[in-house]
Amino acid sequence: MYLTRFRFNAARTGARRLLTSPQMLHAAVLSSFPEPPGTPDGGPRVLWRVDHNAASEILLYVTSPDRPDLTHLVEQAGWPAAAPQGWATYDYSTFLTGLSTDSVWAFRLTANPVHSIRRKEGEPTKRTAHRTAGYQLQWLLKQQERGGFAIAEKAAERRLLKHGDEYQVMVGGARGLAFTKSTDGQRRPVTIATVSYQGRLRVTDADVFRRMLVSGLGKAKAYGCGLMTLAPVV
Repeated sequence: MYLTRFRFNAARTGARRLLTSPQMLHAAVLSSFPEPPGTPDGGPRVLWRVDHNAASEILLYVTSPDRPDLTHLVEQAGWPAAAPQGWATYDYSTFLTGLSTDSVWAFRLTANPVHSIRRKEGEPTKRTAHRTAGYQLQWLLKQQERGGFAIAEKAAERRLLKHGDEYQVMVGGARGLAFTKSTDGQRRPVTIATVSYQGRLRVTDADVFRRMLVSGLGKAKAYGCGLMTLAPVV
């Protein structure tokens, strides 16, 4: 497995075009591999995420079973004249192997928190996005067991008198993605609501956690959701 980081040149037209089209960016990411990557059910797959850290710092993260070549992204949306190559790829497998149960990490995740509802008796269920921070947090908490992690809790004296404040996590950065998708020769509108999570977690099952990191968490993985990255707690 590999972890790759690429920085967009937000002043370029190509970068702005990719950043406003999840379909185009998805295609650009997949074009980084000589052979079209598969999407195994529950297995390692290509995941990507865009972090808008500042107006001048927009980063693309990609995890993948194979090493990518982002030359086309550098030429279209980066700094082609910059040395040495415009992106950085790291060995992710060694890091994954070293993860252990009960270790604590800072994490960052962009996800598509949804639930299924039925408006009327007898109607099929419909996938609907959670719109409030409270429900978005509850969605993440429901992923803990199947993801092999537990969100760290705050010390009692640091908690405010409101539901959800007991956890060391921030929920924000809500973004709406709207585009059309061709299915069976017909184009239909697609809307995806994404949310960013940042906080601390404890690994409860290292094997399950590793599988989650390489297969993604939640829905809309093809459109920049589901990739969790970790950093040491400082």
